Amino acid sequence: MVASRPDPPPAEAAVVVNEIFHSIQGESSFAGEPCVFIRLTGCDLRCRWCDTEYAFFEGKRMPLSRLLPEVQRFGCRLVELTGGEPLLQKNSRLLLRQLCDAGYTVLLETSGAHSIAGVDPRVHRIVDCKCPSSGESSRNLPANFDLLGPRDEVKFVIGTEEDYRWARDRLHNAPWVNRVRAIHFSPVHGELPLETLAGWLLRDRLPVRLGFQLHKFIWSPDRRGV
Repeated sequence: MVASRPDPPPAEAAVVVNEIFHSIQGESSFAGEPCVFIRLTGCDLRCRWCDTEYAFFEGKRMPLSRLLPEVQRFGCRLVELTGGEPLLQKNSRLLLRQLCDAGYTVLLETSGAHSIAGVDPRVHRIVDCKCPSSGESSRNLPANFDLLGPRDEVKFVIGTEEDYRWARDRLHNAPWVNRVRAIHFSPVHGELPLETLAGWLLRDRLPVRLGFQLHKFIWSPDRRGV
C-alpha cells in the first residue's frame, strides 16, 4: 500500500507591490494629511494623462503578513491602497479588511472600471469616473454608482471643456450625488488651469469640490514616492 502524501500547505496570501511610502495625501477630502501609500502593480486601463505608468509592470510579491508591519513602522493611522488598479489583485480586498481590523483609516483609490462590491464597508472608496479625454470613459462601470455610500467619494479628472460638460451632465438627477461624502472635479495637471476650472464651477454652482494634486505642488510633478 502506497502511503498518501500530505496536502501542501496553502499559499500565503500576498499582493504584488510597486511601492510603499509615507507622504502627504494629495487628493480627496483627506488632502493635506500624512498618509501611508501602498501602490499595487498592474492596471488594465491606459488613460492618456496617466502619471503612474511605472506601476503597470514594476513590482514584487509581498505576503500580507510582511506588508502590514511595513505599514506599521511609519506610525501613521491613514493608509491608502492605490495603483495601478488595486482591485485587479484578488487579495486586495483581504488586505483592505486587515488594515481596517488593525485600526487604520483606510482609503481605496480605484479607476471605477472594476466592481467595488465586497470591499470592506469601513473603507473610504474613492472612485474615478473617467472623462472622454482620458480615452477610457467607456470603461466606467455604472453598477458602481448604485453601491456608493456616505463614506465614498467620486473624482472626475477634467482635461478639456468637453470633459467638464460631460462630467457636469453626469451629476444631473443622479441619485448617488446626495449619498456620497464628496465629489471632486480635478484638472489634468499642466493642461487645464485651476483658475479656469474654478470659474466653470462657480458659474454653474455645482455641488462639487475643486480638487488638485497637492503633492505635485509640494514636490516635482515627476517625483516618485510622494
